[in-house]
Amino acid sequence: MNNYRKRVLGEKILRWARQYPVVTLTGPRQSGKTTLAKSLFPNYGYTNLENPVERDYASSDPVAFLGGFQGGVIIDEIQRVPSLLSYIQCIVDETPNKHGRFILTGSQNLSLMRGVSQSLAGRTALATLLPFSLAELGSIQDLWKTLWHGFFPRILHDRLNPTEALAFYTATYLERDVRELVKVKDLSRFSQFLRLCAGRTGQLLNAANLAADCGIAGKTALEWISILETSYIVKRLPPWFANISKRLSKTPKIYFLDTGLVCYLLGIISPDQLAKHPLRGAIFETFVMTEFWKHYANHGVGDSLFHYRDGAQREIDLVDEGRATRLLVEIKSGQTPNAEWGETLHRLSSLFPDSSQLCVVYGGKAEQTRSGVQYITWSQLGEKLTGKAQGAS
Repeated sequence: MNNYRKRVLGEKILRWARQYPVVTLTGPRQSGKTTLAKSLFPNYGYTNLENPVERDYASSDPVAFLGGFQGGVIIDEIQRVPSLLSYIQCIVDETPNKHGRFILTGSQNLSLMRGVSQSLAGRTALATLLPFSLAELGSIQDLWKTLWHGFFPRILHDRLNPTEALAFYTATYLERDVRELVKVKDLSRFSQFLRLCAGRTGQLLNAANLAADCGIAGKTALEWISILETSYIVKRLPPWFANISKRLSKTPKIYFLDTGLVCYLLGIISPDQLAKHPLRGAIFETFVMTEFWKHYANHGVGDSLFHYRDGAQREIDLVDEGRATRLLVEIKSGQTPNAEWGETLHRLSSLFPDSSQLCVVYGGKAEQTRSGVQYITWSQLGEKLTGKAQGAS
């Protein structure tokens, strides 16, 4: 089966290639961008700008480099030669009706998007490919084994030992991407910071506390968080407020975008260890949050996801505003449904200005509805997010 049929985003990319001259595909390293692009466009030329020879040629003679591709072309890691974007713009403007000419990929969101916004605004569709979603994996049975392995395609496809593979992934990320994104003199200090962040996944982001624990300035901690977000290692979840401006100024929560990477950074070396780990609840919450982010990314739309926490310390794990009816979600790793989880949602739902759907995602195996609250098992989450049983967009 062609790989793109396993990736929900594939159909969107094919449609956009019929509508736009350029499609830009971003995402973390090893999320499957190159494999997806090649499977979608098997007759296109291909070049990888990580290759020093290709990169030098593209930098020194961009006109000849691009002229060597007469048809469509996939250009991997385009952020390595950002000056190419201006030349691509010229080619696109000279042949305005030729759609799908360039498929660009990149793994550094900030540096890539800065160049894209300057040169290709209005000329490119934008797509983000995250690691596999639960729906893309199909039928799976073991919760803690699934979360421990994580969702990077190559680890799952090649049945790699996740501890070994993610050790290599982390070392490569630190040595290459971090050095490119910022002048970090002491990579061991950044590595420590990365592990400290892993211990805080699913928690409110306290940059001052992180900085103190790592022995760095608070400003540096915020800069390093931005680096992690730029390279798709973490994502911040803003708070929900009726006053939209407050959502930008109040404290977000921080989540890693892959549970396997969190487990590696925390020194969790087996599913059994994860099942008993004191952070298993936070890691389960991280899994659920990433499934929501993947759902929106895979359908090519921005998310409207928030958390709720008020002055009385009352909390809702997830507020999803991206649906016809707001969805309030409580996330619990426990395997036994608890009526109290739904009662908490009912009490807090009155704080919102209009009606909401109420949902508990938990670590058990029995789907049920109690007093208007839908209890969704972790293994059903991928199916529910596609809207088969929930009417989601």
